[in-house]
Amino acid sequence: MFDFLLTHNYTENPSAFGILITVMSSFFLASLIAIVYQWTTPTVQKSNNFLQSMVLIAIVAAMVMQAIGDSLARGLGMLGALAIIRFRTKLDNPRNIAFMFAALANGIACGVYGFTIAFVGTIGFCIAAIILKLSQLGTEEILTGTLRFQTALDVDVRETMDKLLNKHCKNFKLLTERYNNLNKTKAVKNLEGQIIDRVKVNVTKEYQYQILLKNAKQSGPLAAAIDEIKDITDIRLRFGEPDVKL
Repeated sequence: MFDFLLTHNYTENPSAFGILITVMSSFFLASLIAIVYQWTTPTVQKSNNFLQSMVLIAIVAAMVMQAIGDSLARGLGMLGALAIIRFRTKLDNPRNIAFMFAALANGIACGVYGFTIAFVGTIGFCIAAIILKLSQLGTEEILTGTLRFQTALDVDVRETMDKLLNKHCKNFKLLTERYNNLNKTKAVKNLEGQIIDRVKVNVTKEYQYQILLKNAKQSGPLAAAIDEIKDITDIRLRFGEPDVKL
């Protein structure tokens, strides 16, 4: 592929036409990665800045690799120059990091005239992302949720709740068990607003579970079954992005 550019591989001064082909190839492949990311990402709102950054960073990587060429001195100088820049952008989602690295790898491959590697690698990466989107792994975020509820101190619903979650969930885990209002009192006032007595506030237990449904259709039946359990209050059931970020 692009055999007419083989004579320019790893040269100190690549031709203008070779640089143009490199920039256009990295732009095209990085745009393909950005389009696949936009189509396979389940979130409703996607950052346009992140999509544009994937395309632009591939071009920058290609330019850097062409500027370095075979020169060790250029490579060391470029390393020192880039060390001045501090990138403080936070990527909480590991999937976003994978797509950003794919765009970088595409730019690096084009920058060293490895067009076959760039094209085949980018197409393979995009096909893998689409397959994961269509597979069960693509619905993991929809099936993942959190359950939170409260009970009185003398009420134990752990066994009942575990049986219910075993029926509707593929997996679940108790994250926290918290006791509220320990040694807490509230003031009793008369008509004039003066405190005449203090009474103890009832102690409550609060549970929080992380759950993974067997399928997306189980969310409604699970909510209805939890609502029928007696002695539990302040029920909060939420599905979506996992709270735990890597």
